[in-house]
Amino acid sequence: MMNAETELIEGLQDPARREAAFRILLERYQERLYWHIRRIVLAHEDADDVLQNTFIKVYRNIGQFKGESKLYSWMYRIATNEALTFLKRNSRMQGISDEALHEKMVSRLEADPYFDGDQAQVQLQRALASLPEKQRLVFNLKYFEEMTYDQMSEVLETSVGALKASYHLAVKKIEGFVKGVSS
Repeated sequence: MMNAETELIEGLQDPARREAAFRILLERYQERLYWHIRRIVLAHEDADDVLQNTFIKVYRNIGQFKGESKLYSWMYRIATNEALTFLKRNSRMQGISDEALHEKMVSRLEADPYFDGDQAQVQLQRALASLPEKQRLVFNLKYFEEMTYDQMSEVLETSVGALKASYHLAVKKIEGFVKGVSS
């Protein structure tokens, strides 16, 4: 018996069924990928652009999908890479470091009409901005996406042990940041 993911992949790889299968793919994953990207790039407009680029890449490259990981993990990897590429290109264009760009984005977040977080959310975003990229990604996937370490390992292509260490360090740094700000 074929599962829904296998059926979807076959539909995406069959030119006669590709359009219909892609609509199903969008329906199923668009919102989750949007929020994953949004937590990386912060601004709604940027997240929309990166999401669109992600789905273009998925559509163009579905023929090369080998099924060695879940479709969801493969798309998350593409979305993550697209978001990080977007940030790197942005920091290069502005002539500032990745960290300075992230801090600037957090500052813009407070004025973003699509951001409905309270002061605690802004504080968390500031704390996340202070983390190295890898720790920030691992924290986002574990805390917001509620991924298991095995799922994160597929998405980030990193060992479970390294992911646990990154998450632990991220939590400690966030706690330190929040305590430092509130005292």
